[in-house]
This record gives sequence, C-alpha cells and structure tokens, in this order.
Amino acid sequence: MRLTLLPIFAALGIFFLTGACDSQAQPSAPIITTGPYRNIDVPSFKGLMSSPDAVVLDVRTPAEIAQGKIEGAIELDFYSRDFAQKVAALDKSKTYLVYCRSGNRSGQACSSMQQQGFTKLYNLQGGMIAWGRQ
Repeated sequence: MRLTLLPIFAALGIFFLTGACDSQAQPSAPIITTGPYRNIDVPSFKGLMSSPDAVVLDVRTPAEIAQGKIEGAIELDFYSRDFAQKVAALDKSKTYLVYCRSGNRSGQACSSMQQQGFTKLYNLQGGMIAWGRQ
C-alpha cells in the first residue's frame, strides 16, 4: 500500500511547492516591513525613496561613484576597512535603500547590516546597471 501512495504524495508535494513559489512574487510597491532585507526592482526602489525615513546608501567604490550616482545617496564603500564601524553609526530605525553596481555587493552589505540589527533594508536588484536602464 505504501508503494501505491508514493506517487500521490510526490504529486501533492510538487503541487504545493510550485504553488508556494507563485505566492513569493515580489509586489511592485512593497510595504515597509521589518526583518530580512528584500530585493526590489527599480520602480519599487524609486517609490520607497519618497518615504520620510528612507536613506539611500551607495556602497560602491569612489571610482564607481565618480561615474555617477543616485542623487542624495550617502556614499559608504563596502570594501573600506571601516565599513562595519560606519554602518554601526547609522540610525537603525531608518529604512535603508542600498545599491551597488549590480546588486551583489549591496546584498552583502544588507546582510552585514542585518547582522548589526538593522531591520528595514532593501537591496536594489540589478544595482546601477538596472537603474540606468529605467
């Protein structure tokens, strides 16, 4: 009897897993929440920039920033030796919109900030590359 139920349970498992994936789609205008950082697209990032407690954080190198940046962004080089110290001095109650060139480094920065107790973190998916396409 167990062998005959195995295909049924496998099919149910696949059904629930694929259904769960659909429910994970990110909305285009996310609600500010606390917890793990979220990857968001350019329109969502722009929408959150108007929030009164939003801080845009550019974690690229000075050479990258020299090629252009998002207006009003705070520059904080992820590769600098004192990155963690500078992050620790930031207001943890604010909402941080973090970006880099491609979204990878800013994701790492969000993880680092999360470990330091920051709870409202958003990573620009695709970074400045995606920003430039908009």
